[in-house]
Amino acid sequence: MRFATAALLSTALAVVPVFGDKPPVGSVTIDKIIYGGSGCPGGTVSENFNYDATAITLLFDSYIASAGDGIPITENRKNCQLNVKLNVPQGWSYTLATIDYRFFVQLDRGVTAQQKADYYFQGFTESASKITNFSNYNNGDYAYRDEFGLGNLIWSECNAKANMNINTQILLTAPTGKKGIITTDSYDFAVTHIYGIQWRKC
Repeated sequence: MRFATAALLSTALAVVPVFGDKPPVGSVTIDKIIYGGSGCPGGTVSENFNYDATAITLLFDSYIASAGDGIPITENRKNCQLNVKLNVPQGWSYTLATIDYRFFVQLDRGVTAQQKADYYFQGFTESASKITNFSNYNNGDYAYRDEFGLGNLIWSECNAKANMNINTQILLTAPTGKKGIITTDSYDFAVTHIYGIQWRKC
């Protein structure tokens, strides 16, 4: 896969926050992932939980937003609401520290795009958000990482069974006569979101 911003990716990967130990390999499992939204209709998402319980990778094949003459306004914004339930071993708490995205962007001059992510634990009012804006200078294939930062991390209760909710959206704003699109990568035709999980003992 080719990226227009490879330098940005290599820099971001060097600053992932680390929190002590991790649960034993194999002790954390995905109980279920429920998803829905205009960007992730049923049957369009596949998931993979990595070997050391630090990331969930989701592949989307319908997460596409577009804008321009003749394109319905409903296509300007797409979202995906995820509900993730993990089986967590005794004595551990977890948080969402990073989200990695891979997209293809093509925007006319004057067209803007916005990527937004929010997450929270079910039953709690506290949440964390991240917004990233793009213009035609970002055109091409790219990889991007949202980092919530130490001060914005929302931790689950110890041994919590509460589900983690993640809501992402992509939004295009285009003047009359201009067009834009955020779509799947031109090489593998998949938008990849990697959700980085961090752990701490409690």
